[in-house]
Amino acid sequence: MPQSPSLLLPRLVSAILLLTGLALAGGGAWLALLGGSWFYLLAGLALLASGALLWRGRAEALVVFALLLLGTLGWAIWEVGLDWWALAPRGGMLVVLGLVLLTPWVTRPLGTRARAGSGLALGLVVLATGVTAGIAMLRDPHAIEGNLPDRRIAAAPDGVPPGEWHAYGRSGLGQRFSPLDQITPQNIARLEVAWQYRTGDTRGQPGEPQETTFEVTPLKIDNRLFLCTPHQAVIALDATTGAEIWRYRPTILNDLALQHLTCRGLSWLSAAEAAAPATPPRPLDPARQADARAAVPNLPIATGGGTPSVDCGARLFMPTADGRVIALDPATGAVCRNFGDGTGQINLWANMPNPRPGGYYSTSPPVVANGVLVIGGTVLDNVSTTEQSGVIRGYDARSGALVWNWDSGAPDTTAPIPPEATYTANSPNAWSILSVDATLGLVYVPLGNQPPDQFGGNRSPAVERFSSSVVALDLTDGSLRWVFQTVHHDLWDYDVPSQPTLVDLTIGGQTVPALVQPTKQGELYVLDRRTGAPLLPVREVPAPQGAAPGDTTAPTQPVSTLSFDPPMLRGRDMWGATLVDQLACRIQLRRLRYEGRYTPPSLQGSIVYPGNFGVFNWGGIAVDPERQIAFTTPAYLAFVSRLIPRENATELYVQGGSPPPGALPALNENFGTPYAVELKPFLSPIGLPCQQPPWGYVAGADLTDGRIAWKHRNGTVRDLTPLPLPFRMGVPDLGGPIMTRGGVAFASGTLDNFVRGYDVTTGAQIWESRLPAGGQATPMTYTGTDNRQYLLVIAGGHGSLGTTAGDYVIAYALPGR
Repeated sequence: MPQSPSLLLPRLVSAILLLTGLALAGGGAWLALLGGSWFYLLAGLALLASGALLWRGRAEALVVFALLLLGTLGWAIWEVGLDWWALAPRGGMLVVLGLVLLTPWVTRPLGTRARAGSGLALGLVVLATGVTAGIAMLRDPHAIEGNLPDRRIAAAPDGVPPGEWHAYGRSGLGQRFSPLDQITPQNIARLEVAWQYRTGDTRGQPGEPQETTFEVTPLKIDNRLFLCTPHQAVIALDATTGAEIWRYRPTILNDLALQHLTCRGLSWLSAAEAAAPATPPRPLDPARQADARAAVPNLPIATGGGTPSVDCGARLFMPTADGRVIALDPATGAVCRNFGDGTGQINLWANMPNPRPGGYYSTSPPVVANGVLVIGGTVLDNVSTTEQSGVIRGYDARSGALVWNWDSGAPDTTAPIPPEATYTANSPNAWSILSVDATLGLVYVPLGNQPPDQFGGNRSPAVERFSSSVVALDLTDGSLRWVFQTVHHDLWDYDVPSQPTLVDLTIGGQTVPALVQPTKQGELYVLDRRTGAPLLPVREVPAPQGAAPGDTTAPTQPVSTLSFDPPMLRGRDMWGATLVDQLACRIQLRRLRYEGRYTPPSLQGSIVYPGNFGVFNWGGIAVDPERQIAFTTPAYLAFVSRLIPRENATELYVQGGSPPPGALPALNENFGTPYAVELKPFLSPIGLPCQQPPWGYVAGADLTDGRIAWKHRNGTVRDLTPLPLPFRMGVPDLGGPIMTRGGVAFASGTLDNFVRGYDVTTGAQIWESRLPAGGQATPMTYTGTDNRQYLLVIAGGHGSLGTTAGDYVIAYALPGR
């Protein structure tokens, strides 16, 4: 006989309870066998009992469900306290089911007893749960509240006029601090768009890699802005109006084996520096130049093909994706023919082993000081053991002649390499931004590790000494002054990603020239930049052991006093939209290898936390040299690294069965090693992070004593979910912050499309503006000819992160007077 309509909804709800109970009981039993929490098994059994009773029309179903919900509330508070975003997946699904059970369509068939007794009990528990949720919404247990010190010292000048921005980090010191103070916490709410410019260069062009990104921080010199685009155009704009003045489009070699396609910025040599007597360069060897061009066939020549060229005084330097550095006239955008022996460029393929166009180039601008241009380059991470060299080279910034080369495979020989020789293949490289102290005559280089990242069984002693380190080199001859290693025997892609920040600090009553080095694992090492000795204590802590066969692990790893390293993940830290996918994450946590930070890669799969996305990445930090404080944007995402044994030298193991299109590299195959590697974020079955939020913060630290004064979640999931939900959960940031003397900081790199302003003293967010695309770049600030302070933001998106693509350059200012 057909069922009564009045029983249809109770039976449907009963079926949902039974199915959910089966999932929780089955998964919960598995988790319990793995040594995890028994809660999910017990909750599953309770749901099965409640569902069975409801199917039979018994009012006790509501009582059983009320006891389950009450027990879940107590368990959740015991595990995570009054943390709303941690409580929600534990109780949200059950509260919704509880509300459905209280509807008249469910309770009416159960009789008056359900409405008067069982229903009342369930209603009270649902109400208690709602009150608890309301209280949790008003709290942020992850926040650190406090104030940064207001003291000010007379900081040494950085040589840049107050209203300008002459290098990636404003100066070679890499502070990302402007002495401008027109914009303050009191008037920041009045900021408005002053002008907007579109470059016309967006991702999605044939042959480009997935990670095509608009990451530039423009230079501001006189009243001009200079920037480069992902596809290598160089543009000059009027800094006050945003009008285009000139555009240079270099010819770039086709079919490049690129892992990344970006240009983070340009470098500049002033006319006064260009006119200074040049260091007598090594004579250029035409045969050597020809050999380099032959190694990379058809490499374009900047002055060729009828390209306008001039004799330059001042010049801009542009790194290209095919392995060159081109010198341009800032006035016109013409190529400098008095550079590079008439070619207008430096050929970075000279003496480079294993030539493969696109496999080596500089994604970051060179540093220029004391007449020397110093540049590193990016090498493919996890393709093979036969990649190019990570050599660091110093060139005469006026002629383009090679002055010195520092090769970590031969660190004591820095004289220019003979024409017939090649640099050490597959050595640690410097893909990020360098810093320079012209007074000390030192350039500071953040180094990565030798490819591949997850296997180190064949690394040499020289590689072991310099991998994942910051080194100080003499500007004059490239000789090594000191090295500080941030990770021993790096197996986690914890290369040093950020530009070192140079600042004078008052420590122990003495003013000390310091270097602050952010790392992917969350450390801020504060070192004496003369010697590399720690100014804030660094200790060695025991590290997990047991590397894959053929490899080793370091017994200890360094940890700084000033650290944003997150606590070790536990079962209670697992997250998800519901109890079911949270349970799946707990099972993953138990099945994968995880013994805390520095758990070695393994065949079963290891959790890498912090992941290789990094607590800090190339965006670095901002430092106020007067207040001796840092504004930071730490991010937290766990990854999974699984080694896959290679049975032969050529098979593709992690490419989905087919090679990448065109010339793009087969990433993570690790040809030449025993293992390919599968790398992915640590996600739930429905694609949410397995670790609970927050995933991104802003934080302020006192650099003189290592104290973290405040820390607040930052950013929303508005652009990360199908619905534009403005939940302020704290999302990762990729792109650096800046600070100003006006007491405000700005950052635009969160994975939602906003630029935000903050009160530096308290960390409070005091302004935001919606961007038309992802802002994964470091902003900058300057003064226009109208005497207004401008905030400049790049909004172009990031290919790998999937943020909104665009080509926007946006300037904000206070309303005109």
